[in-house]
Amino acid sequence: MNSAPDIIVSVRDLEKKFGSFTAVNKVNFEVCRGEIFGFLGPNGAGKSTTIRMLCGIYAPTSGSGTVGGFDIINEQGKIKENIGYMSQKFSLYDDLTVEENIDFYSGIYNIPHDKRKERKEEVIRLAGLEDFRTRPTKVISGGWKQRLALGCALIHHPRMLFLDEPTSGVDPITRANFWAIIKDLANNGVTIFVTTHYMDEAENCDRMVLIYHGTIIAMGTPAEMKTKFMKNDVLEIVVGAAQDWIDGLDALETVKEAALFGANIHAVVYDAAKAIPALKAYLASKGADVGDIHKIMPSLEDVFVSAIENYDKEHAS
Repeated sequence: MNSAPDIIVSVRDLEKKFGSFTAVNKVNFEVCRGEIFGFLGPNGAGKSTTIRMLCGIYAPTSGSGTVGGFDIINEQGKIKENIGYMSQKFSLYDDLTVEENIDFYSGIYNIPHDKRKERKEEVIRLAGLEDFRTRPTKVISGGWKQRLALGCALIHHPRMLFLDEPTSGVDPITRANFWAIIKDLANNGVTIFVTTHYMDEAENCDRMVLIYHGTIIAMGTPAEMKTKFMKNDVLEIVVGAAQDWIDGLDALETVKEAALFGANIHAVVYDAAKAIPALKAYLASKGADVGDIHKIMPSLEDVFVSAIENYDKEHAS
C-alpha cells in the first residue's frame, strides 16, 4: 500500500441501511492516487449505493470515509466540486446538441467564462466528437453518448473520477474504446473508481474488491484474485458439442462446477490431478470427441462465481 499522502479514498466500517435492509455492510478499503480501482459485484450487491455515499449523494448510516481529503459526511459539497461522476443512466439532455450539453456542464461546474471554449474543445477532442458537435444528443448512438457523458464529467479537470456501470448496454468494441480512454486518464494521474459487473473489464483494474450482499468478500489485484481467492483448480475441456456435456460433467464427484466458456468448458474441480483422468475416462466412455483437458489460470469470472458460491455456503441459513 502506498504512503498516506497517496491515499485519495479511505473508508472505515461504511454502512448504509434503507429501513431494515442493509445495502452496504460495514465495508473497509482504500484507493491510491492514479489507480484504477474496480468495485465489482452482481446487480443489487451494493456497488451503486457505495459510490453514491462516496460522491456525497447519500449520507451513510454509520461509519466514516474521506474522498480527496474531504469528509463524506460533513464536506459533501467539497467532494462534489472536486470529483467527476458518470452514472449508469446518462445525465444528458437529449434535446440539446452535443456542444450545448458541454456548455451546460461548463456552467454546472462553474468553469470560468474565459476557459469554457478551451475546455469544450478538450472534451470534444477527448471523446472524438468533432463530427457530432452540432447534432442533437438524441440522434447519436449510445456509445457516443457514453463518450459525451465522460467528457462532461471531466470538463472541470477532476483528479478523481467515479464511473458507475459506465459501459452497461454498449457493444464490446465501444467498451474497449472507452477503456482505452480510461487507461490514458489514469496514466495522466487521474484516479478512477469504477463499478462494473463485466469480468473481462475488471482485468483493466489495478486493484479491485468483490462486493456481494453489501459485504466485501474479496480484495486484491487481478493476479491476487485468481490465486488467493480461488481455492479450487480450474480445467479447460476442449470437446466437441461442448454444451451437451455440461450436465454430465457437473454430476461427477470430482467436479465442483462445470460451465460453458466460449466454445469450451471450464470445470472447477477439487483436485486437478485426480479430476483429469476421471474426466477423460467419463467422456471416452460416452464417445465424446475430446480434444484436450488441461489446468488453466482461472478467469476473474471463475473467481467471481466461486467466491459467491463459497459465501452462500458459509452463510446458508
